[in-house]
Amino acid sequence: MSQSNLLDRVIGYFSPAQGLRRSQARTMSAFLEGTGYVGADRTRRSMRNWFAVGGSPDRDTLRDLPTLRARSRDLLRNAPLALGAINTNVTSVIGTGLMVNPTIDNDMLGMTPQDAGAWQRKTQAEFRFWCEQRDQFDIESKLDFYQAQAVAFRSALESGDVFVALPDVMRPGGVYGLKVQLIEADRCCNPDNRADVEGDFKAGIKQEESGRPAQYAFARFHPGEYQAGQSWTIVDAFGAKTGRRNILHIFEALRPGFRRGVPYLAPVIESLKQLGRYTEAELMAAVVAGMFTVFIEQAAGGGDPDSDPNGFAGAGEPGDGADEMSLGYGAVGFLNAGEKASSVNPGRPNAQFDPFVKSILTQVGVALQLPLEVLIKHFAASYSASRAALLEAWRFFKVRRQWISSEFCQPIYEAWLAEAVASGRISAPGFFLDPAIRFAYSQAEWLGDGPGSIDPLKEVTASVKKIDAGLSNLKKESAALDGSDWRTTTIQRGEEVSLRRSLGLDEVIPKPGSEPDPLAPVDSKD
Repeated sequence: MSQSNLLDRVIGYFSPAQGLRRSQARTMSAFLEGTGYVGADRTRRSMRNWFAVGGSPDRDTLRDLPTLRARSRDLLRNAPLALGAINTNVTSVIGTGLMVNPTIDNDMLGMTPQDAGAWQRKTQAEFRFWCEQRDQFDIESKLDFYQAQAVAFRSALESGDVFVALPDVMRPGGVYGLKVQLIEADRCCNPDNRADVEGDFKAGIKQEESGRPAQYAFARFHPGEYQAGQSWTIVDAFGAKTGRRNILHIFEALRPGFRRGVPYLAPVIESLKQLGRYTEAELMAAVVAGMFTVFIEQAAGGGDPDSDPNGFAGAGEPGDGADEMSLGYGAVGFLNAGEKASSVNPGRPNAQFDPFVKSILTQVGVALQLPLEVLIKHFAASYSASRAALLEAWRFFKVRRQWISSEFCQPIYEAWLAEAVASGRISAPGFFLDPAIRFAYSQAEWLGDGPGSIDPLKEVTASVKKIDAGLSNLKKESAALDGSDWRTTTIQRGEEVSLRRSLGLDEVIPKPGSEPDPLAPVDSKD
């Protein structure tokens, strides 16, 4: 209800009807002004000092990126929880590496399933021949394809983005010129360290009016090395004639128009740093509490410390730097006449330390999309609760796996396939004539390690029942269970069965769930 002012009261005195209408109008106006989002209210005490600016993606991120990267890396070096969160992502998403499984569109290409299967197996073997040789895959001859996946993914999480160059360098003994070069985010910066200019380079990237990247600027040395003779190389984003990608920019676009990515830990940098400080303080308090600590109270005009027969030499006047003594572990001292020892009880270990830390880590886990159990690797709840936490985390890991597959693995595979077809090592009629045919040949899925299981028997039994009910198939269940290729497993299983039969060792292996329970009670009638 709005308050009436002096003018309202004067008008109401001479004309009550007019004064009432003014009061009603003022009340309605106040009501209308009070509607809307509370989060946008600037009059509330809780919102009064909250100044938020609606900046563009570049304005909100580019200025803070160097500091965010530096602090993110510092946390990875010195904060176990931060390192654990990154390691959990890399281990779960990449693991031992994502393997290509070509899945060409045989209907589009007019191929029989048998011919398509043969083409896919040959292409898979040829790709492995290239990508698993470090000297042929990596420009620095340090990483193979699977190791490069882990490094690229880790770098993207740590720095916000990572760049991948695809130079053509034919080496002795090799059959492919395509090489892969990983470039850390810091090296992509404006030439001569110029300021960001609209229409020119901003954060090392020059874009077209449509927002499509046109050129990238890379420093010869890492900016953190401070070496003399720094220079920059300008690389076109796409080939002028072929349109081939020269640079892969791997980052997660959180907003339309995002030019550079932000570190994975950016939203929780402060929380992790403060939690690290709190942990260090509690640890130091616990160490002090583990020692027998006393303070000596001396009578007025106490004795000469230098003549102390109990070995407490070094105590002197307060402030002269000699008023401290170390008693060591469990040491007991004898005091002079008139002196009194007062023990200190710091109250450590702190009984509320663990609940408080877990409460903070729960919030951190929400921001990082990692349940608390997965973040701290502690599964103390029931089977159902632990499985729910793993499934929730695996949903996030699947999204991340799809992201790194589409941004890193698939573009590299397509670039390699184009060279393999052009060199004649892979036969793909019409590959360079029709983009639709090229797309049909380039289709592939990327298989990685499975999520594991808390109870393998239950997991396998459920998979068998889904296959028997027609709700799934061997390919899908094999990939979900351990990331294996069902075809490879089937071929290997066939060889094993044939060998056992040839040796007279053939045995009937019961299906999961059909074997008798050795702990089940035996019916006395049997």
